Amino acid sequence: MELFYKLLEELLPFQFIHYDFMKNALLAMLIITPLFGILGTMIVNNRLAFFSDALGHSAFTGIAIGIILGLADTNISMIVFAVVFALLLNWIKRRNTVSTDTIISVFSSLGTAVGLVILSRNGKFSEYSSLLVGDILSITPKEIVLLLIIFIVTILFWGFCFNRLHALSINETLAKSKRIPATLMDNCFVVITALIIMLSIRWVGILIINALLILPAASSRNLASDMREYHRFAIEISMFSGILGLIVSYYNNTATGPTIVIVASMVFFLTLVAKPFVK
Repeated sequence: MELFYKLLEELLPFQFIHYDFMKNALLAMLIITPLFGILGTMIVNNRLAFFSDALGHSAFTGIAIGIILGLADTNISMIVFAVVFALLLNWIKRRNTVSTDTIISVFSSLGTAVGLVILSRNGKFSEYSSLLVGDILSITPKEIVLLLIIFIVTILFWGFCFNRLHALSINETLAKSKRIPATLMDNCFVVITALIIMLSIRWVGILIINALLILPAASSRNLASDMREYHRFAIEISMFSGILGLIVSYYNNTATGPTIVIVASMVFFLTLVAKPFVK
């Protein structure tokens, strides 16, 4: 990691790169943003924007459960709850009892409300308010290593399972006829999604993490002519928005997460205008 940081100092002629917290934040961005780009394409394809949003809001309840259980590290309870929450939501969704949007909305509202009620007891919610917008500048080298591990796991999962997931998103009945285990693939996908969201939320923020997942994929959709371009553009746009947003937030002294969302939104509108000329 030290070698990488020295290389950054040599390659980037910016003052901010000499600060350790900015080096950590930049390295984290180089890991998080490709993950968001990859994951966002499938979320957009499967119309699961509300799903990832509900997962993000469930972080409050996961933390609250950890506090009730007296855990020293609430990250554990947050991740475990998010995985259980995602699988339960997926199970109910597949039963087709009511519309998917309605189910997700109910779960999102309930998850947020329960967490806020518990965390706000005795006026202590202010201790957790930083989760709303996140703080990428506070990330540590140990947490970066954890992100790197989930990055490797996600790439391996994508390499082995993408074709199956893509087939399911196009036509589930046809995919099942090809002996693709639809339920297993679906559950694996929501678990990976839950892990990435929960591991990123402290640095990205509950209020904006869904935007960072959706905007690069939506922008890429405006430009791409095939699936390969769709994924490549999503990753490139996500990385561009993340790195530029980080640099702009440093010089403007603004919150990093919201600044990245503004950059990603501007890119989306530009691709929307460019769409008729590239397709």
